[in-house]
Amino acid sequence: MRVRIVLFTSDLRVHDHPPLRAALNAADAVVPLFVRDRGITATGFPAPNREAFLADCLRDLDEGLRERGGRLVVRSGDVVDEVAKVVSETDARAVHLASGVSAYARRREDRLRDVLEGLGCDLVVHDAVVTCVPPGAVTPAGRDHFAVFTPYHRHWSQHGTRAVVRAPQTVTVPDAVGSEDLPAREDVSGVSPALAEGGERAGRARLTAWLRSGIAGYEDGHDDLAGDVTSRLSPDLHFGTVSPVEAVQRARAAGGPGAEAFVRQLAWRDFHHQVLAARPDAAHDNYRSQDDRWRSEQAAAQEIEAWRQGLTGYPIVDAAMRQLRHEGWMHNRGRLLTACFLTKTLYVDWRVGARHFMDLLVDADVANNQLNWQWMAGTGTDSRPNRVLNPVTQAKRYDPDGAYVRRWVPELAELSGAAIHEPWKLTGLDRAAFDYPDPLLDLSDGLARFKRARGLD
Repeated sequence: MRVRIVLFTSDLRVHDHPPLRAALNAADAVVPLFVRDRGITATGFPAPNREAFLADCLRDLDEGLRERGGRLVVRSGDVVDEVAKVVSETDARAVHLASGVSAYARRREDRLRDVLEGLGCDLVVHDAVVTCVPPGAVTPAGRDHFAVFTPYHRHWSQHGTRAVVRAPQTVTVPDAVGSEDLPAREDVSGVSPALAEGGERAGRARLTAWLRSGIAGYEDGHDDLAGDVTSRLSPDLHFGTVSPVEAVQRARAAGGPGAEAFVRQLAWRDFHHQVLAARPDAAHDNYRSQDDRWRSEQAAAQEIEAWRQGLTGYPIVDAAMRQLRHEGWMHNRGRLLTACFLTKTLYVDWRVGARHFMDLLVDADVANNQLNWQWMAGTGTDSRPNRVLNPVTQAKRYDPDGAYVRRWVPELAELSGAAIHEPWKLTGLDRAAFDYPDPLLDLSDGLARFKRARGLD
């Protein structure tokens, strides 16, 4: 029996899965394998929200494979060791894998290739599984990646996407290959109360529903905090329960300005992946240094904790931080505002904020989380590194009647209209009636400190 292994990583689906399709075309049987990699565990990356969502995804993937006569094989340990064991157990001739962009993913591929070669087994790495366009597929003249989004987007749009691969009808798995029990969400503690359901079925349902009823209003409403007309597909894209290629093609088929705006956001996702692929140290080092002398975590400890808890005294910032804690997700405009407030108003290192987001965001991955944080801190690819978003101005623009703040900062719910964004303007008994902190600092003081630090004053 010809056997091939499909190593699932950030591609937990059966629809539009080129590695699975290629393995099935070349073999009599496949081993759909997921390794709970202790190398990733050691980094602290598997935070509770992502562990719970992952458990949903693995159970749903197993069900999808069983509907086709197969099953998911789950192992724990060093990913290379576990793959090698399955190769030895099945005499598999090849392992199929979606390409990754992080330094860890690159090392994993290199180690797998070396070990498998000694076992007489090939490693077949597939592009355009986690992204629409492979990193490095479009590059500027004389450089290995684009550092500016607009020209990247133009080339990305012209590049096109591969064809969507249909889901298999039948999957045959060798009977003798053993598996651990699947993890369960209920076994994970510390999960956000309103964390979304994970898995391919849930992700495809979200995509279909949004294409049917949400995408038309996306261009005009994607920054409306209370309206929440975003797709909420970022966790599905992170875990690969929804194919970015299929999402782009279905959005383009729907057509219209909303679809164009949505596809542009998927291009941003690919943009960050190609930056990280070319500059893997951007996961922890500044892409472009501004010679910042960030306040130390010790000196800013009280302000950092207030930011984490949603108690800064700026309602729009606090609302977004509370949404993050409750849902394990945050509206994109909220991400911009909270990141700007931490890095430029409080002048705290972006890595402090990125770490907190990694602790709670279900969709946090290295490329998008770290590089979006750098973009807002002005140390990344932003062509205007010193821009500062005023949270009050932004709140009045993107939450004009205060509905978003009222939802997440209920202690201010009785304040009407835009007044909810500036509760510190109340005086006397009116102010005392609300159990809500005063602002950590005046915005003008934060801006002056930032300008001094960057030599802009």
